[in-house]
Amino acid sequence: MSLNKFAKYLTEIEYPKRKTSWDIAGIIKGQNAFYKFDVRTLIKESNNRAYKPGNFKTKADKTVFELEDRWVVLDIEELHTYIKKHKLKDLELTDLIKKLDWTIEVLK
Repeated sequence: MSLNKFAKYLTEIEYPKRKTSWDIAGIIKGQNAFYKFDVRTLIKESNNRAYKPGNFKTKADKTVFELEDRWVVLDIEELHTYIKKHKLKDLELTDLIKKLDWTIEVLK
């Protein structure tokens, strides 16, 4: 995922001053809240599988996934609660979109 491609959908953009667990901060156009986003690219494992590693110590508020026609933005706190509650290590994005309450899809 290109940081620059996602940045086009934000206003009030800020970048971290030093290396940290978030990549860009700002307000999603049409929204009113300022967030820190993790926009790291998925790591391709095979033709049908990719993953995005993470940890519970992140300073990001939201994590972003790039799909062909949209960006999917998940709330990290809600994601961490879900992972801990269900004792999960391997997650499917399509399941998370259905099961998490705070999900924003931004059309490209």
